[in-house]
Amino acid sequence: MNKHSHRLAAVAAICAGLAGSSTLAMAQGDIYGSRQQALPAKVWNTLTGDAPIVIGHRGASGYRPEHTLASYELAIAQGANYIEPDLVMTKDGELIARHEPLLARVDLNADGSIKMVNGAPVLNRTDSSTNVWQLDKYAGRLTVKTVDGQKVGGWFAEDFTAAEIRADIRAQERLRDLRVGNNAYNDKLVIPTLQEVIDLAKAKSLETGRTIGIYPETKHPSYFKNFTDANGLKRMEDKLVEVLHANYGNDRNAPVFIQSFEVHNLEYINSKTDIKIVQLLNGSGTPFDDSRSYAELASAAGLDAIKAYADGVGANTNLMITLVGGKLGSPTQLIANAHKRGLAVHGWTFRAENVFLPNEFDSSADPAAFGNMAGQVKAFVDLGMDGFFTDQPDLGVAAVSALAVPEPQTYALMLGGLAGVLAVARRRKPVQAV
Repeated sequence: MNKHSHRLAAVAAICAGLAGSSTLAMAQGDIYGSRQQALPAKVWNTLTGDAPIVIGHRGASGYRPEHTLASYELAIAQGANYIEPDLVMTKDGELIARHEPLLARVDLNADGSIKMVNGAPVLNRTDSSTNVWQLDKYAGRLTVKTVDGQKVGGWFAEDFTAAEIRADIRAQERLRDLRVGNNAYNDKLVIPTLQEVIDLAKAKSLETGRTIGIYPETKHPSYFKNFTDANGLKRMEDKLVEVLHANYGNDRNAPVFIQSFEVHNLEYINSKTDIKIVQLLNGSGTPFDDSRSYAELASAAGLDAIKAYADGVGANTNLMITLVGGKLGSPTQLIANAHKRGLAVHGWTFRAENVFLPNEFDSSADPAAFGNMAGQVKAFVDLGMDGFFTDQPDLGVAAVSALAVPEPQTYALMLGGLAGVLAVARRRKPVQAV
């Protein structure tokens, strides 16, 4: 029996033979070498037959300002299997957790100049995640840049050292007019580094006795490659791999997925590490560094190309079930086609507020009120989705628990066996580095 067969046998033993026990010991085949509660006996319609993993999207960003240790810690407490840090770079080459290079964004006029009202720049109220716009000492760093071909204005992470960001720049709720309750945490939470996010995941793994994985995303890697090349810094991908190897080793069974919307940076990462890789697929448009559209990449031929360098795809929900008149329409073949190629499918993004839900799951006309996210999750899990990103991990965990037969005592302690089994799904040849 080869090593892949041994791994499959171990996971099968966990799912079938240990379903009635309360914990899994290392000697009983736990692929992470830690103690976990047994998985539900249900065989799911996923790539591995395991329950879908729940990924805390920017932490528990429905309840705390995103990409803060408070948000990640809450996601873990709510039962998330993975937490997701989006990564950008500082002036001195540190990786920090932010959704975009912009620490705060301002609106622009049609000619690309900064829009001003009464002598002050107009804050973009859906894409500003720190208080930097309120700090007079940094007023001179407001600027306009071109990111992936689009002009944007604001304060950019790469114009600040990690020490400056640590000193007095604090997180704010990005969706400040929708998630108004989260504004109570504004100006109190520091901007964490990737290492701090890893340290939290490791500490909570020891504290809870379950493995907490991380799911880092390289944001705008082509943009940051231009920045690092111009300033003699280590490129984002190399820095990421260095940090991950220092913490987890070069191990494809590590509880880590690396993701990106670009293509060639993932091919480059694949040549540097055995850690699992996920190609993100948007519902429209084209990767900045590739001529193929996301629709083409989601096709059977596109998935054939992806499996050469990745272990899975992170798919916009519309690529799995189309929206028709604001409601869920017909399922596509994306999940089935991906599974045929040994690729996992992780869906994004599941959010509880009515404004984000398909219309049939709305609870009222109030955009901020919670609707039936569990109903939306069920539609995708029934298709075989292997995991999903959610702003409300507690609701995601509860939705999966409700689908378990028999229902587990606490799905929050379920370990995503997907991470170990995916070792059989792909062993691809490295591509030429770019």
